[in-house]
Amino acid sequence: MKPFAYRRVDDVPAAVRAAGDGARVRFLAGGTNLIDLMKQGVEEPEQLVDVSRLPLTAIEETARGEVTLGALARNSDVAAHRVIRMRYPALAEALLSGASPQLRNMATVGGNLLQRTRCPYFTDPAFAECNKRRPGSGCAARQGYTRMHAILGASDACIATHPSDMAVALAVLDAMIDVTGPDGDRSLAIGDFHRLPGATPHVETNLRPGELIVAVRLPASPFARRSHYVKVRDRASYAFALVSVAAAVGLDGGGMIRAARLALGGVAHKPWRVPAAEEALIGRRADSRAYADAADLLLQGARPLRDNAFKIELARRTVVRALTVAATRG
Repeated sequence: MKPFAYRRVDDVPAAVRAAGDGARVRFLAGGTNLIDLMKQGVEEPEQLVDVSRLPLTAIEETARGEVTLGALARNSDVAAHRVIRMRYPALAEALLSGASPQLRNMATVGGNLLQRTRCPYFTDPAFAECNKRRPGSGCAARQGYTRMHAILGASDACIATHPSDMAVALAVLDAMIDVTGPDGDRSLAIGDFHRLPGATPHVETNLRPGELIVAVRLPASPFARRSHYVKVRDRASYAFALVSVAAAVGLDGGGMIRAARLALGGVAHKPWRVPAAEEALIGRRADSRAYADAADLLLQGARPLRDNAFKIELARRTVVRALTVAATRG
């Protein structure tokens, strides 16, 4: 690990000032991903700005029916919160499927959104070719073992997948991300927060230099109670998704679908949503045939690699399973 400067701040304006232009500065909260990457020589910040003591831990309902998650709320606290479990069950399930209890006790909402890919060609500097780590150097993964890599939205420059379970659930809940920075406050829709790799896979989000996540807002939803998260992985705990699905369904009194949200994880550089797949469910009876048709639309354009073609059928079946469970919830 290379030497770095360390600074602890006690309020949000001080954090923004300390970050400066953000080029070689990193915010430190739980550190469950950043510290590992620093030890591996992947991240080499010149300065860490410790934001762990900022007053951003609250989980609150607003007068408009939204739920606000402070950026420093611990994953374990969010997953256990009564309102989250009752009104947004997919989010609680996604958080509980991630990491271990010890890590969930440290990991934060903001840090979860910003965690970096676990592509082994990125996390091991012995592989010189990694456009995410060294822009312009190439992508060693393309000639390597691609079982865990993307089948949707990839580019010639990068085939890595985003590791967050929480972000997939937030995608179907239409979450908003509140940030602050040198140019003031703004909000980003969860779908606009992460980027596809294109030619610049090292630019992973649409955050501007020096910006800090301060909160995640969950809008009031008439159908989020009927949501579910399914994660398929190689072992029952502490493993990243081969495929994951978050689903939410709104039904009328006759069992017809009036609203739907679907997002895939483990298959792309960001949570994968296709509005046409959701729209195709509206007006259909809530059954496996409708769910399978939506899955086909969600997976249109999939481009499997040598070792991960199985993800297409696995994702299709997992979509049907997630929607089936979601539709049974009251």
